[in-house]
Amino acid sequence: MKVFSYSILRYSIIFFMFFSCKNYSDLSTVNSVDLKKYSGLWYEIASFPQRFQKGCTCTTAEYIPTDENYLIVINRCKKDSINGPEVSIKGRAFVEENSGNSKLKVQFFWPFKGKYWIIELADDYSCAMVGHPNREYLWILARKPQLESSLYDSLLIKANSKGFDTSKLVKTIHPKS
Repeated sequence: MKVFSYSILRYSIIFFMFFSCKNYSDLSTVNSVDLKKYSGLWYEIASFPQRFQKGCTCTTAEYIPTDENYLIVINRCKKDSINGPEVSIKGRAFVEENSGNSKLKVQFFWPFKGKYWIIELADDYSCAMVGHPNREYLWILARKPQLESSLYDSLLIKANSKGFDTSKLVKTIHPKS
């Protein structure tokens, strides 16, 4: 009976491993990122809805360089409305070696790290697009709370060409300035 139980367990594990492993096509990132220029406040313009951002409006991300080979990340949002209470979470972003600083691993809860790949970046660091190679996470970021529609549309085209389903993007609400 034990042998039968172990066989079922072993085949269940193999089945799970085989079918849960996805083979993602390569996701190209920008060649290099100057982390000092990238640091500072970014406004989320649009993103794929995620459970951990449910109810968020006025979402921002702030990147603060350290002398310890990582960036401090502070994500903030207003819950449920632009007048709602502000909530925030603080984490760390570690650079993946040999990535030109375009691939980061962000950690909000030890020991878990998520891939944060900078896949588009304006020359003047005014806007960026960040994604994950599984194409289930995508953020469009800018230094201002609004982005020109022509620029937004060009980022959508680039995201589509990289294999993202941009129909899942939801624009983030920010107060009109």
